[in-house]
Amino acid sequence: MAPRNHDTGPNGVTVDQLVDRIFPVIDDLLDRIDGDEFTTTDFIDLMHAVPGAAEAYREALVAWGEQERPSKMVIHGQVIPGALRRSEKVEWIGFAHGEVDEYAVPAWWKLIPSNS
Repeated sequence: MAPRNHDTGPNGVTVDQLVDRIFPVIDDLLDRIDGDEFTTTDFIDLMHAVPGAAEAYREALVAWGEQERPSKMVIHGQVIPGALRRSEKVEWIGFAHGEVDEYAVPAWWKLIPSNS
């Protein structure tokens, strides 16, 4: 087996490619958040509750190409946070100590008020 980059899944897709694919869904979903702060875990729960976002999440898992647990570790720990960091609607404000996510270390995010 040839070595592969740590950011490339067995199917050849990279973390950055998955961020590119899922970003529009994540950026749109940020408009549905109530309140001004949330955790990555809260956001993933919202993704599962919204049909189009839930499908994008499942597609990302399949695209990564590993078994369920390692794929979820990549999606929860790199892809979703990467897409959130890319958005101009939200900023990272710290790790969510004590927040349970068996696949990654969740973070706190703050919505940036729009100027419109």
